[in-house]
Amino acid sequence: MSVTLGEGSTPLLSVPRLSARLGVELWVKWEGSNPTGSFKDRGMVVAVAKAVEAGATAVVCASTGNTSASAAAYGAHAGLDVVVILPKGQTALGKLVAALMAGARVVAIDGNFDQALHIVRGLAEQDEHPVTLVNSVNPFRLEGQKTAAFEICDDLGRAPDIVAIPVGNAGNISAYWAGFREYAEAGLTASTPAMWGFQAAGAAPLVHGRRVERPETIATAIRIGDPASWEKAVAARDESGGRIEAVTDDEILAAYRDLARIEGVFCEPASAASVAGIRKMAGLGRLDPDATVVAVLTGHGLKDPRTAQGQAPGVIEAAPTLGAVAVALGWS
Repeated sequence: MSVTLGEGSTPLLSVPRLSARLGVELWVKWEGSNPTGSFKDRGMVVAVAKAVEAGATAVVCASTGNTSASAAAYGAHAGLDVVVILPKGQTALGKLVAALMAGARVVAIDGNFDQALHIVRGLAEQDEHPVTLVNSVNPFRLEGQKTAAFEICDDLGRAPDIVAIPVGNAGNISAYWAGFREYAEAGLTASTPAMWGFQAAGAAPLVHGRRVERPETIATAIRIGDPASWEKAVAARDESGGRIEAVTDDEILAAYRDLARIEGVFCEPASAASVAGIRKMAGLGRLDPDATVVAVLTGHGLKDPRTAQGQAPGVIEAAPTLGAVAVALGWS
């Protein structure tokens, strides 16, 4: 059985106008072009394929949104039942609708993501149901996600100097680091990048060194207070000579708007944390102007239409005549 939906091979985009503003060579890895609109598809295809191989009849996940959409799609494609546990009222509309449309059974709990993950771990351990947990604690997820690092090196012809990445549950920064390290060990690149992770200021347990009981941020995809891959993320930071810092919601939204208006790349708010972080580090003088930087954009902007609507200018109305439209545009 083929489980693929055509994930991976996402573009590495040059963003010259943002580069000029930041004073650095900046590229963005556009993961929003994956089948369900986020990087989760890279690992989900592997996790679901291995679940089928093991004889599972269902998969289960906790989610802030993107994992649910991905698990639902790949589970449906593989003929598996999908169960999603998510925090009530904390999932962006585009992600929730995608999971429901693919037939997932979605249970909203009056709690946060960390509590949802605790519940799905318990469900996966029950003997009476052959169900596979497909969150990033599943090692096959990270094996799939590391392929993005391979693609970056292939497209650049070398490893970048810095990779900036949003950090929520912290699996992705770990996966990218594994990919860059494997390419270097195989002699395919001469170096590895420094991994720079960025968390939202209201959900920054790795920055503060302690669990955040009530994480809050507009960037719902990284609204996580107790990352499952905490130790792996810290190892990726330390081994690569990188850093993990926090950016505010205002800084995230500014990068979110600029990516769309200056470069035409419409990502979800959490994705923009990577560019917000690079902008912040540049402003603090912590960025070498000769560095080649890749910022990972983890998901498509249509995942969260409500936030986009609140940040976008309004529609201009006019009478149905050439003159009226010209006046409305200020061209007459």
